[in-house]
Amino acid sequence: MKTWFVLLLLLSLLFPICVSLNTITPDQPIKDGQTLVSNQKTFALGFFSPGNSNSRYVGIWYYQITEQTIVWVANRDNPLNDSSGILSINSQGNLVLHSQNQKYPIWSTNIASVSSTNYSISMAQLLDVGNLVLVQQHSQRVLWQSFDYPTNTMLPFMKVGLDRQTGLSRYLTSWKSKDDQKTGKYSFKIDPIGYPQLLFYKGQTPLWRAGSWSGKGLTGAPEMKSKLYTSHLNVSFTNNQDEITMMYSIAEPNVYSKTRFVLGESGTLRKYTWEDSKWVAFWFDSKESCDIYLKCGPNSYYNPYNGDEFDCTCLPGFEPKSPLDWRIRDGSSGCVRIRGVSTCKSGEGFVKLAHVKVPDTSIAHVDMSLSLKECEQECLRNCSCMAYTSADESEGGIGCLIWPGDLVDVRTFSDEGQDLYIRVDAVVLAQYAKKNGLTQKTRVLAILGVSVAVMVLVVSIVYWLVMRKKMGKQVFAQSFV
Repeated sequence: MKTWFVLLLLLSLLFPICVSLNTITPDQPIKDGQTLVSNQKTFALGFFSPGNSNSRYVGIWYYQITEQTIVWVANRDNPLNDSSGILSINSQGNLVLHSQNQKYPIWSTNIASVSSTNYSISMAQLLDVGNLVLVQQHSQRVLWQSFDYPTNTMLPFMKVGLDRQTGLSRYLTSWKSKDDQKTGKYSFKIDPIGYPQLLFYKGQTPLWRAGSWSGKGLTGAPEMKSKLYTSHLNVSFTNNQDEITMMYSIAEPNVYSKTRFVLGESGTLRKYTWEDSKWVAFWFDSKESCDIYLKCGPNSYYNPYNGDEFDCTCLPGFEPKSPLDWRIRDGSSGCVRIRGVSTCKSGEGFVKLAHVKVPDTSIAHVDMSLSLKECEQECLRNCSCMAYTSADESEGGIGCLIWPGDLVDVRTFSDEGQDLYIRVDAVVLAQYAKKNGLTQKTRVLAILGVSVAVMVLVVSIVYWLVMRKKMGKQVFAQSFV
């Protein structure tokens, strides 16, 4: 009996048994081989090695899904080389990751405001939404949370965006590869300059612009307005003196813990939901070449519905900056005002461009107190104003959004998007009015033509039936003669 006991003790030392804990306290750290599990067993935190890598990381994953799916990593840029890692609360009350073979911490929450006199009441806990929080037990004040430092995954109730009070910017960054959790080259973040918008970057270069918040969704992501999307997702956008953030929740609470947005290492942004024992992708980011940022250059727009025609088109009142490049289907240089045409003169107005992703809003100005009609007058008063639209599509249009410079990264959609009003001079305005008038006249003539044709056909049929009936009576009468 003693021999078996000694053997079991030795085995437990060589191969630690996986132990599930509820919290991390100064007296209760977790070691490699142990896990922290949320109360309802939705998420787990512990040590792992991704793919074929031998490096060790501290991360969070879905507890009840057999396929280990990592949603957050603590030490992504500083992995451990062995299984000697320990996650604990130090004497300053911070959560720290260290190794038995290293003197200094590998990773830390690094909260300077935690007092050394009350560190003993600091506690780390994994919540059922997948958020690891460091709190003071007596006040339950959150000192630090993993939701403020996303990696490549956005979970329900996690915010991306800027905290104006602290300056903290929350955004997604890709992994380098499936085997390497280090910070990759792609990121997805809110740009707070001008009128806030979401952009997808490769390094510091914008690749795709999801656009500004229109009250119903992002202007560059029409899928967000579809019933398939809105039936199970509730997206909210906040822009006030405290924060500029976007967050989403799930309409069906029973699946809130199994839905995620992931910024892939190859540069894709996808929404996944766990269904039938597998992850199913419901939404993708850019699916067309026109979603490439600045594909057509300033003061032009990309129209993927042009058929065999060149997909880049100058905005009303503009012409190609380089006609030669335009002829070889290179629209990157964009468009300039038609020669001899100038604005800020009497008789000018606006041409409506329907169903578009509105231009880059980093230079745009907003006034939420103005109606759409007042927005038009505001744009006319400002000689530098190039275009305007509603800032919010809710309730038929709220607020005023105007552009005082070049209109950049515009594209059309088939049936979504916003109406953008382009400023033009009196000559261009008259041309478009004449064009629209002829189109309307042609439409009316066509309708009248069809109506006349139908009337002639009806009269002919009636006449034929009457004559047939008359002739039938004559034949019948002659048979009795």
